[in-house]
Amino acid sequence: MADCRVERNTITYNAAVSACEKCEQWVQALLLLREMADCRVERNTITYSAALSACEKGEQWVRALQLFREMADSRVERNTITYNA
Repeated sequence: MADCRVERNTITYNAAVSACEKCEQWVQALLLLREMADCRVERNTITYSAALSACEKGEQWVRALQLFREMADSRVERNTITYNA
């Protein structure tokens, strides 16, 4: 994302993670999630829900459960979308 001169914020990252989820690119979705942490960009319910869904589509159940726990540790609210991801 840095190479494209796009402003790094929660909204742009959420769009990118959601795009990865729709294209079943779970690895890239998780890389973006980590990049957000490295760049100190807030990860929210939408971010995690899209990443969880990407893991689900990639049959990465263990990683999905790790993300679910990470949400709790980071005090990110879980909602109906999160539980259905």
